[in-house]
Amino acid sequence: MKSLPLKNLSGKPVRTAVLIIIAALLSFTMLAGGLVVTSLRSGLSSLEDRLGADIMVVPYEATTKSNLENIVLQGSTGSFYMDMSRAEKVHTVEGIGRISDQFFLASTKSDCCSIPVQIIGFDPETDFTITPWIRRSGGNELGLFDVVVGNDLNAFVGDTMYFYGIECNVAAKLDKTGTSYDTTVFTNEETVKVLLKACIESGINKFESLDPDNSTSCILIDPDSEHTAEEIVNDINLHVKKVRAIQTKEMISGISDGLGGISDMTGWLVAAVWLLGLVILLLVFTMSVNERKKEFAVLRVIGASRSRLAGIVMQEALVTGAAGSLIGAAAGLLVIIPFSGAIEEKLSMPFLTPPTGTAAVYALAAVLLSAVICAGAAAVSAFRMSRIDTAVILRGDN
Repeated sequence: MKSLPLKNLSGKPVRTAVLIIIAALLSFTMLAGGLVVTSLRSGLSSLEDRLGADIMVVPYEATTKSNLENIVLQGSTGSFYMDMSRAEKVHTVEGIGRISDQFFLASTKSDCCSIPVQIIGFDPETDFTITPWIRRSGGNELGLFDVVVGNDLNAFVGDTMYFYGIECNVAAKLDKTGTSYDTTVFTNEETVKVLLKACIESGINKFESLDPDNSTSCILIDPDSEHTAEEIVNDINLHVKKVRAIQTKEMISGISDGLGGISDMTGWLVAAVWLLGLVILLLVFTMSVNERKKEFAVLRVIGASRSRLAGIVMQEALVTGAAGSLIGAAAGLLVIIPFSGAIEEKLSMPFLTPPTGTAAVYALAAVLLSAVICAGAAAVSAFRMSRIDTAVILRGDN
């Protein structure tokens, strides 16, 4: 009777297929839901790390742009500038610990990709947000026309890129962040101003009144140990005209709230699927045992013990549960990992998939839990089957 469980499964292909599909669905929802929530949380954490500053100061006109958060937080293409006279006033505000300027330029053409590219220029001497990131990715100090590319751009160290007719050298490629910074180009302030002058001369963007040497886009600030970010924000907004200071935690609060909503929705969806799956499994195994009462009674007559009959039911459940769980886990990995970029775009939120090892642990947990649920449902039916009165069944009274 060693092969009996397999013969039973092959003899009832529809029932077996239903059990495998249910197990696959349980495994898929568990894995996919877990990976989505984990990737969103990792993306938010990565975004917070990339910002690296408590306060951001931008021209007041920029706050009227509906896509300001996308430009600043997710690297979407955009450009806005403030006069250096206003920036200098910001630099003199009391309580500033670290401060650095950034320059934004939206490139409409690049030989590396088919989408617009956001170029961000920074001052290497004062920068405290981008430079550490570049160093962790193996990059060194940038020279004139050296650029650092986001992880998703089809460009690599040593490649040449052209912006507004200017040839630039790819000096480093950054680690994956799960945000739109992965399609952003970074360079030093000197280079980005040359690119802006070339942009103005080309007439692609209308910045005729803009003086690149007397402008900046954004100022990043960390308060000193004796002042709070809120105090500095209030001071800047009160005393410096035509600029707006924002606490970065306020900018990501909307993303954080959205993450909470998606996490809750995913959790309820997984719970609903698992509850439904458990009910269906109980019904299927119960119907199966009822249909096979005479079969089990005959096996009892020829010498099979009650525990052996229960073992047959459990083996069938473990085989179908394991097969379905593996299929569901494989499907979950194939849906989430390769299409993470499309998911990020669809959700409009940072999305950073976990490392391969972590994803494998998630997949293993999903397989085991799904198989255990199948075995648990089968155990209920196996217990009921072990209480069957063989004599009554064979007489045909049931």
